[in-house]
Order: sequence, then C-alpha cells, then structure tokens
Amino acid sequence: MKPTTEILERIRKSSENHKDGVFTRLYRYLLREDVYIMAYKNLYANKGAATKGTDNDTADSFGKEYIDRIITELSNGDYEPKPVRRTYREKKNGKLRPLGIPSFKDKIVQDIIRMYLEAIYEPIFSDRSHGFRPNRSCHTALQQLNKGFNGIKWFIEGDIKGCFDNIDHAALLSILSRKIKDSRFINLIRKFLKAGYMEDWKYYATYSGTPQGGILSPILANIYLNELDLKMEELKKEFDKPARYTRTHEYNAKSWQIEKIRHKINKSEDADEKAILISELRQLRKELRKIPAKDPSDKKIVYVRYADDFLIGVNGTKEDCQKIKSLLKEFLAEHLRLELSDEKTKITHSSQCARFLGYDVRVRRNNELKKRSDGVVQRSLNQKIELLIPFKEKIEHFMFDKSIVVIDRNGKLKPVHRNALVNNTDLEIVDSYNAQTRGICNYYSMASNYGKLDYFVYLMEYSCLKTLARKHQMSVGQIIDKYRYGKTWAIPYETKNGKKYMPIVRITDLKERKMPRYSKGIDIIVSPHYGFNELDKRISAKKCELCGAENTNFEIHHINKLKNLKGKELWERMMISRKRKTLVVCKKCHYKIHGREFHT
Repeated sequence: MKPTTEILERIRKSSENHKDGVFTRLYRYLLREDVYIMAYKNLYANKGAATKGTDNDTADSFGKEYIDRIITELSNGDYEPKPVRRTYREKKNGKLRPLGIPSFKDKIVQDIIRMYLEAIYEPIFSDRSHGFRPNRSCHTALQQLNKGFNGIKWFIEGDIKGCFDNIDHAALLSILSRKIKDSRFINLIRKFLKAGYMEDWKYYATYSGTPQGGILSPILANIYLNELDLKMEELKKEFDKPARYTRTHEYNAKSWQIEKIRHKINKSEDADEKAILISELRQLRKELRKIPAKDPSDKKIVYVRYADDFLIGVNGTKEDCQKIKSLLKEFLAEHLRLELSDEKTKITHSSQCARFLGYDVRVRRNNELKKRSDGVVQRSLNQKIELLIPFKEKIEHFMFDKSIVVIDRNGKLKPVHRNALVNNTDLEIVDSYNAQTRGICNYYSMASNYGKLDYFVYLMEYSCLKTLARKHQMSVGQIIDKYRYGKTWAIPYETKNGKKYMPIVRITDLKERKMPRYSKGIDIIVSPHYGFNELDKRISAKKCELCGAENTNFEIHHINKLKNLKGKELWERMMISRKRKTLVVCKKCHYKIHGREFHT
C-alpha cells in the first residue's frame, strides 16, 4: 500500500496541473493508519495537546487502539465531533475573543482533513492571498505590496464585519462541493461546522462561522475568501486599461528640445557657442526632472490580502473607487453572506497613509535625485511605495499597555519598572524584554522610518534596568555596575559549557539582521514536505521504551511540561534524560504510569 505522503503529493500535482479538475473518493483516505500518525506528529508538540476539551481526551494514550477506534467510527458512519469547550481571551482593545478548544480526537481528524484540503486548494489559491498559508506571512504580503503598488493613486482599505464568525455554512459547503465530489467527505466537514460549543456546561448550536480554535478554520476561511480573490481578478480584467501614451505630452516636448540641443552641440565647432548650448542643455534637464513622465490616463487595480484584511490599489478616479467598493459590497452580501463595513472601508488618496497589517502605507511624492551605479541621475523614490511605523498608535500603545512607560510632566515618555516582572529571575526579566523588543523590531524591519525604533529600544532597556533595580532595591547605576560586561551590561548564567551572558538587545544588533527576500518566491506554490522524523522511527520500532517489550500495540504517554516532572519514577527519569514530552510504551506500562491495574 502506498504511503499517504505519496497520495498527498499526487493530489497536489493533479490540482496544480488541472485547475478545474474535481476530486472524488477522498473519504477512503481517512481510513489509513499512517495518516493518523502524521496528524499526531503535527499536534503533539503544541501546548494545547494536553488541554482537555469537553471530555478528558488529550494527546496522552494515542496509539494503535486509539487509531482503530476512530477508523471504525468513520468507516461505519458513526463518527460525531464533540462540541468544543468555549473559553475567552482578552484582545488588545479590552474586548474578549471567543476561543474553542476541541477534543484531541477531533483535532486529529480535523488535521487529516486539513492535509487533503491543503493539497487540493493550495495550488489553485490566488498569489495575492498570504494569510494562514505555508511559506507565506505578513512580510510576504508587505513585500508584494512594496513591489506591486508603485504609482498607485488611491487605496481602498477592506474591512469585513466579523468575517470568520459570519461565514455561511451553506455557501462554504457549496464552494467545497464544486471541487470535491464526495458526499461523505463533505458531510464530515458539515458535522464539524455544526458541532456547536459548550459554555458553563450549556450547549449552544453553531449556525455560521468556522470552528473557533479549530485546526480546519484557517483553510476553510481561505477557501471561502478565495471567492473574493477570484472576484478581484475578474474586476481587474474589466477595469485595467493601458495609458494612451507612454510619456506625457509635456515630458515628450521637453525631451525633444533636449535632443535638438544635443544635436546642435555635436555639430557646433565654436567653443563659446558650445559652452552656451551645454548650459542650456543642463537647464533643460533640470526642468525635465520636475515634469511627470508617466501618462496618468492608464487604469489599473492591484490587490493583496492577508486573511480578512485586504488592500486595493486603484489608478483611476475617486468615482472608480466608489464603484469598486459598491461592487465588492454587493458581491460579498449576495454570494458570501458577508458585510463590508462602510465606515471602516476607507478610500484614501495615496499621498495619505492607509493602514495595512500594522503598517502605514503611502506612495511617495519625492523629486529627490539619485545617481545610479551607471552614472544615470533619476528620481528613484518618486511614486514608490513607502512603509511606515505608526509609532503612536502601535509602539506607544504597546508600551502603555505593558506598563513600560508613563508620561512625565513635560509630556514626554518616561520608562518605569514593571511590577508584573519583579518576582521573576534576572535572566527571565531580561529575556522577556529582549523577546518583546526583537519581536516588534523584526516585524517593522521593512519600514523606511525604522530608525524611530531606536527610541523604543532605549525605553525598553531603561524599563528593564528599573525593573531589576526595583527587584534588588538598588539604583539603575548600581545595576549596570553589578552586571558590567565590556561596554554594555549582561546577565550571567551557567551552562554545561561554562558561564555565558545574556546582554540586553540593542538597535545595532537588530539592524544587522538581514530580512529574507521574497520577491522571487512569492508567486511560486512551494511543495509541502511530509518528512520522516524521530517519532516515526520510535513508533515503527514497535518496542516499549520502558520495559523493552517488542511487537506490542503502542500507546504514547504524553505530558504537558518537562519541568513538572520530579524524577522519582523510572519513566520520569527517562523523559527528563531524553528531554522528550512523549514516551512510546506498551499498554501495561502505560496503565502502570497512571497507577491503574492492567487486565488482559
């Protein structure tokens, strides 16, 4: 029997080569044992693998019998997803975001479905989509924006009201049914959509939206919003028109004058006359650089999307933008049952800033001249996209939210200590500040005003110093003297290889980091890699890692955190020594680990 990795690759290639092809008899691929081990490999290392849903099922006890029970239920048509356990996480604006925690068994089945859906749909998704996709990220979306939106006159900032909560189940299943002609496979997805949720031990049915916290949610949302991408391609084909002329009339006229002067210079033999002509030529070239070169009569739409956040660039009039916005609103309402927010879907002139993925975006109007390596002088920045850090709305908001700064009497930002970190170790305090500093600076590394983060890094360093000073009841100067390390300061810590130091992050360290280049890889669908790792070898060995019994039905003992182990039992000492959260054991040993009696 062929391994599932080959089947997934075959499906992916078929979808890539036959964009309009359909897939049948997918359900049978859910009944293969090896695909469950692949799904477990994807999930077991996650923090949520040991978190219970509405039942006691977790990654612990996964094994041969566990797989067989799911396959039997699926083959008999008895499989029913359990309602997810609903909890809430606080958003940055203070509101609560609902989060669903599924049963581990449902996570396994969802991940298997995700693998097949990804193999089918990834090759046909739009190159303009970047959210929740392999080898794509916010930075790939911004890189595409940076290269594709040059010279744009207007921005349309897309905002869909409660997109993921309002995905229409009937519309989504209809979209899936165009590509997948397998009723059992589609019905299984329907069951997950309709599974509902439990909150305060009360059941609530779900009538719209993708499962919150579910593994299937991102791929289903992308399949749904791919319809928007297709609509944008259709609008682009209808709207795009080339300019009547390559250059403006004024630019061509001035260029013709320059050519005539150059012709006269080449013919002239009088040195005085030639000097006058050269002076005229220089003046004409200065005037030429101030004249717009590109004919503005072209019409063009460009588009980029990350999840439900999208930005449209339009070359045309404001009325054209209003029309595009109305067409999108009508399309979303009629075909996807989604509502485009009138207030938040702004039409902004490109000389002003539009907001996309936490960056401010605008098109430069800059006639500054720069000389190229070949000696040609040109306006290299004019009509180019500029990405900016919204320092006040994003960076300052973050620092106030984390109690890193306050406003002093003069209205300036003043770093303060953080009470929430005072009881941590010195190493944990510095590591926490470093992680947050790196995260923000790395995310905004594409911004042209990146230098503004120098002030942010300074405030983070002195907030860190004040936190350490509060912890040790010392002054900032005393802390620096205590942890002096060359020209800076750092926290010492012991390792197997001796003493090492953790310095505070500086802006110079971060500037040296080179951003990955996506320009060549953005529009290429990268083949997913389904590898064979150490866990596969341990499972395929069919040997208990505790008692050494061979040819036994395995079960995997899974723990949440290694640091919770005390090392009193043999199995604890083995997991600590191997630095693994999993142990492949026989059923008898697994019962013993949990303090239960085993009956054959």
